[in-house]
Amino acid sequence: MQHIIITIALFFSTLLFAQTKVNENNFEGNKITISVVNALNDNGNIHFAFHSETTFMKTAPLYAKSSTIENGICKVVFENVPEGEYAILCFHDENKNDRMDFQENGMPKESYGASNNVMNFGPPQFDSSKFQVLDKDLSLEIKF
Repeated sequence: MQHIIITIALFFSTLLFAQTKVNENNFEGNKITISVVNALNDNGNIHFAFHSETTFMKTAPLYAKSSTIENGICKVVFENVPEGEYAILCFHDENKNDRMDFQENGMPKESYGASNNVMNFGPPQFDSSKFQVLDKDLSLEIKF
């Protein structure tokens, strides 16, 4: 159980300290629109982390963004994304303390989700959360 708690805490701490990378070569990649459609309330923000397999739950994400919530819906757009396999992780920071809050037993107090909406026991896995970015823009919906 301690390993699960540490893994989840590490994941969310790297999410918060990530910075969105600046596109240096004017690369025109794809636009990925991510929507969370079922936030329990409009308090706080939702933090999003855009990962490749090498960064997923290990290091800072490739890109990170946060956005406010209106009527239970939150949307962010990642632009100039090159082709490849990626996964999105997000959590609802209801109290705006810029971190995921946990109960004493290690279970999250705040809602979280991953691309493909697969929620297994324990932390999200890249293989179940991954999606392909090819030669067109994408819209993804994440549910908590």
